[in-house]
Amino acid sequence: MNKYLDAEKALEAVLYVSGSTTDLFHIVKTLYFADKMHLEKYGTLMTGDYYVAMPDGPVPSGAYDLIKYARGDDFAYEKKISDVRPDKALEVKGEKKDVVIRLREPNLDYLSESDRECLDSAIERYAAMDWRDLWNIVHAEESYRKAKSQKPEKKNASIPLGDIIILDVPNGADVIRYLES
Repeated sequence: MNKYLDAEKALEAVLYVSGSTTDLFHIVKTLYFADKMHLEKYGTLMTGDYYVAMPDGPVPSGAYDLIKYARGDDFAYEKKISDVRPDKALEVKGEKKDVVIRLREPNLDYLSESDRECLDSAIERYAAMDWRDLWNIVHAEESYRKAKSQKPEKKNASIPLGDIIILDVPNGADVIRYLES
């Protein structure tokens, strides 16, 4: 698991988005776009997550791991997540285990005003989007395409944050300057 991930905040973000969609694909893509928007507007990621290029597009790895833990998948880092208890906050159902049901409301104390602003905007735009349309959008992300092309043999190649900023954030050069200052 990513050592910079704020797992508690990531879980609350998953809960926040899952109030608008229960589809795992839409949840992780909505989180991706909310994080990208937060980078563009505020120069930071919301939860410190890192992204991987999976077959269905970029995925916030830590948030996805929390969901996988809630559905009962076994992980070597289980003790790091178990303190957060995603299995007490989420239930994952469905034939493909891709329907995420929240068992409680998100604790908004973990999400800043800027987090909620970006989550709301991403939810409005992506949470109910046609699956194929959203799939096409995420596969057009340059950082995703670069990660896949550099490691075509790897099922889940890492997407460097710098690539997301430079290649996919409209004001990426400004964000880099901000981060370097």
